[in-house]
Amino acid sequence: MATVYLSLGSNVGDRAGYLRRALAKIEKHPRIKLGIVSTFYETEPLEYPNQDWFVNAVCSVETDLPPMALLDALQGIENELRRERSIRWGPRTIDLDILYYDDQLVAEARLIIPHIRMHDRSFVLVPLAEIAPEVEHPILSLNAHELLEQLTRATEVRPLTESQATAP
Repeated sequence: MATVYLSLGSNVGDRAGYLRRALAKIEKHPRIKLGIVSTFYETEPLEYPNQDWFVNAVCSVETDLPPMALLDALQGIENELRRERSIRWGPRTIDLDILYYDDQLVAEARLIIPHIRMHDRSFVLVPLAEIAPEVEHPILSLNAHELLEQLTRATEVRPLTESQATAP
């Protein structure tokens, strides 16, 4: 079984609800075991700023699916939750990204592991540092805390309040 870290994000409709639904679908998958889930964070858009703020989280999973099959399973969940890919980095009901897959390096047309921009995104590093502070980036040889310290493009990341996280 591989230990994998996933990033989740939504900025359309019931943002926290989409994350909860995605986590429930991940948990129901017969070959994926859901592990630790970070706090949900409200986060400022980064690449495409003219949109609503996101709710983001990171979770760990254990799986025997190889990386590409895991990507297919996650994209199936995105499709079930009506993910549309009309604007790059634009609004979305759900976004599921593979950050790490054990210490494996993957460079395929559809998948790069570790995630190619994770080290530059506070909305990924803050929740990752919460649940896996010592997991080391296999290329940069830095853990999430060290990556956060070196971040030059920090955007606002704040814990979602209980009322925000449970709103319909």
